[in-house]
Amino acid sequence: MKTFLKWLVRVSAFSFMYVCATSCGIYSFSGTSIQPDVHSITVNFIENKALLVNPELSNLLTEELIDKYRKLTSLEMLDEGGDLEVGGEITGYDVRATAVTADEVAAQNRLTITVKMYYINNKHPEENFEAKSFTAYEDYDSTQSLDAVQSSLCQTIVETIVEDIFNATVANW
Repeated sequence: MKTFLKWLVRVSAFSFMYVCATSCGIYSFSGTSIQPDVHSITVNFIENKALLVNPELSNLLTEELIDKYRKLTSLEMLDEGGDLEVGGEITGYDVRATAVTADEVAAQNRLTITVKMYYINNKHPEENFEAKSFTAYEDYDSTQSLDAVQSSLCQTIVETIVEDIFNATVANW
């Protein structure tokens, strides 16, 4: 009987904590803070307006954003008219030398990607932002050509940028 009472107390305590954490509808265990009346999101295509254009980058960034919201929120993905709207443009795609040898030759290069995003919360406009920039970079050895490492660098950079955008929009970090 004592064992059953201990079990019952533990289950009751856990249930109480769970209900307290989720009852307000704002907190979730995925780290998002989405208001309970927000049910859908529209992720608009991210256009590439950088001077140097990677033809795959727009699609990669857009798809990664969509995947992030699908995996970590319960929001319905709509082509248009979502309670939340996210979109923007790629404004920078730059390669620069970061480490120079004694012979004044680049030993390491840095690929930097910058995007300018907007976020519209149609239910709670006080959370909106326009023209917020997100930048991430990856370094690579100058003995490698950009063509050889571009795909993996872009994937890593996009993951970082998407995480930052997600946190700025629905995680309120």
